[in-house]
Amino acid sequence: MERKIIQVEDKVPIKMLIPLSIQHMVAMFGASVLVPFLFGINPAIVLFMNGMGTLLFIVLTKAKAPAYLGSSFAFLAPAGIVISQMGYEYAQGGFVVVGFLGCVLAFIIYKFGSSWIDVVLPPAAMGPVVALIGLELSGSAASTAGLLDAEISPKNIIVFLVTLGVAIFGNILFRGFFAVIPILIAVICGYAAAVCCGMVDFAAVASAPWFAMPHFQMAKFDLNAILIIMPVILVIVSEHIGHQVVTSKIIGRDLLKDPGLHRSLLGDNLSTMISGLIGSVPTTTYGENIGVMAVTKVYSVRVIAGAAVLSIICSFVGKLSALIQTIPGPVIGGISFLLYGMIGVSGIRVLVDARVDYARSRNLILTAVVFVTGLSGIAVQLGDVRLTGMVLATIVAMLLSLVFHLLDKFNLTNDRDE
Repeated sequence: MERKIIQVEDKVPIKMLIPLSIQHMVAMFGASVLVPFLFGINPAIVLFMNGMGTLLFIVLTKAKAPAYLGSSFAFLAPAGIVISQMGYEYAQGGFVVVGFLGCVLAFIIYKFGSSWIDVVLPPAAMGPVVALIGLELSGSAASTAGLLDAEISPKNIIVFLVTLGVAIFGNILFRGFFAVIPILIAVICGYAAAVCCGMVDFAAVASAPWFAMPHFQMAKFDLNAILIIMPVILVIVSEHIGHQVVTSKIIGRDLLKDPGLHRSLLGDNLSTMISGLIGSVPTTTYGENIGVMAVTKVYSVRVIAGAAVLSIICSFVGKLSALIQTIPGPVIGGISFLLYGMIGVSGIRVLVDARVDYARSRNLILTAVVFVTGLSGIAVQLGDVRLTGMVLATIVAMLLSLVFHLLDKFNLTNDRDE
């Protein structure tokens, strides 16, 4: 029997809402708190702003685009340079400016529309770009699980397999309410296995206070810091479009048209502006949560909002935040292993749904070049910004598609549409 789909606007009973919301929060948690750890700041402010940013995004998209905003990895390299030279407050200033530029782009799209996306990213290019969102993260999932270490711990393997196994077979075997929370059940089972293997230390939980205020600090601005971080706008815009396309395919609605790319881009970048201003990290729509929707077929914005509220609560409850931080890498890696794969499959679905004709040379070339560019490991350095993987593949796809479009205009191609 096919699992019932819970659509974007559907109301969810409270007895289902809480575990479904927890499921989304757990999915984003591992990757989202990793960014503040790498920046050397307390993750509580990030949990707070991720929740607030998600609620802001929901309001600006008129509750039509289910998306959770988590910490963006795109800023790691340039922000790391600024932090080492000037301090974190100046990196915040760069975040604010990039967010502002994203808001300006959203206004441009509002005025002139988004039909240009079909020209610069036709399905033959968009499909592999979406697939790369998941595929290039597959190594990250394995690394988080500890499966790429020089010496792999048997405990890591056990916890990883328990988590992934419950997620896979739970998806197929669970019925009723359990059928919509297989990810949460898999995390609980994986965590229990980690406790049994002696991988969880509760000392930090015991010493954590029950109530703790997130650490707020205002941004500082420096032109050099801004110029180092500013090129990341190329990365986050292409990432945002890719996420909106893959979410559209999953839920069966065109989010680029309704509520519109301008609204989702505004929500994403306004959240980044506010985050940078008060001491948090930049935000972005999260692939892990897109994967949860693909697996569970629960697309309700109310569930996303519930996860956002829980994230805000966690930012103030010291012990709860500390407890969630004890979830070991093999559990997060086991879940991510499946979720990233689901995103990759969604990219293939773009090609299937659009019925891309590979008898046309341009389609064959676009898909081939995008995949090879994204998976080859090649990189282009623009100042302190390194373009590689999905981002570089997106830029290459856009340039190649534009060239094909111009050649069509001059009637020079031999496979153009009549």
